[in-house]
Amino acid sequence: MERRALLAAGLAAPALLSGVAGEAIAQPPAPVQPDANQAPGYYRFRVGPHLMTMVYDGQAIRPDPTQGFVRNATPEQIASSMRAQGMDPSRLLNPFTIPVLRTPQATVMFDTGNGPQTAADSRIGQLPANLAAAGIDPASVDIVVFTHFHGDHIGGLLDGSGGAAFPRARIVVPEKEWAFWMDEGQASRAPEAMRPAFANVRRRFAPYEARIERVGDGAEILPGLRAMDTPGHTPGHTSYHLSDGSAQLMICGDLTSRPEFNLTNPGWHVIFDTDPVMAEATRRRVFDRAAADRIRCVGYHWPFPANGYVVKDGSGYRLAPADWSSVL
Repeated sequence: MERRALLAAGLAAPALLSGVAGEAIAQPPAPVQPDANQAPGYYRFRVGPHLMTMVYDGQAIRPDPTQGFVRNATPEQIASSMRAQGMDPSRLLNPFTIPVLRTPQATVMFDTGNGPQTAADSRIGQLPANLAAAGIDPASVDIVVFTHFHGDHIGGLLDGSGGAAFPRARIVVPEKEWAFWMDEGQASRAPEAMRPAFANVRRRFAPYEARIERVGDGAEILPGLRAMDTPGHTPGHTSYHLSDGSAQLMICGDLTSRPEFNLTNPGWHVIFDTDPVMAEATRRRVFDRAAADRIRCVGYHWPFPANGYVVKDGSGYRLAPADWSSVL
């Protein structure tokens, strides 16, 4: 190459780096920073013509579930079962998922989650944000149906100011559950640690007093939606069965804790069951039916999106993912 060409090449190289004289170098774009917030948590599927939306309310963490969580299993048995299912025995993630059903007649919510939380980084109380993301206005909810009255199921009845979070909803409660929690004798005889729960039930339902409807086993809430008496977890725990032709769904509530506990091990008695022997008998009866008839189920404390089919597996059961044919 001639000297002149070499000099030209040498002068051109800095120009490629610096751009046109007098202009700044074009810098590569800054990396996109991911949003620190969780993506909206909702999931939809159909049951016949009805639309079910599973709405996530977050999750709590129970440290060391091998200690004091299951009454009739040893820490070694619990840890072994958890490891076999890919879980960390040092902690248990306890999710909360609220079903919202849209039928031709009404919009029905089953339970209301934990309610508003004061801590900015709380892992629970996400229901209002996820309802908004799913396009569900609390004012559009026609009926709120309850499985039972534990605090993580009734907390969302009140909004952040203590008023009714569902301003026009009819409130449907199991009559046995209502009778237990509203009985002054039961409240006075309850252990000291349990008495705040009785007071909480009264406070949460107070703004809805004129709109409360008590129902018994087999009551039809809407066409095709019936109450199912499923006692044990609490005295009046109630599940719900939806049917439309061949399409069926069971809204199970707290028939189980996480499926890795009470489906895999239906005989385990967790501390939150009021009558653990009855709770076990109820579990086996309902899940035998669900497995035999291949009924899709939703569970309040199952991992999100908290639904699938219960399959018999040896002396217990397992949760099989629902197929996608019914997903929008």
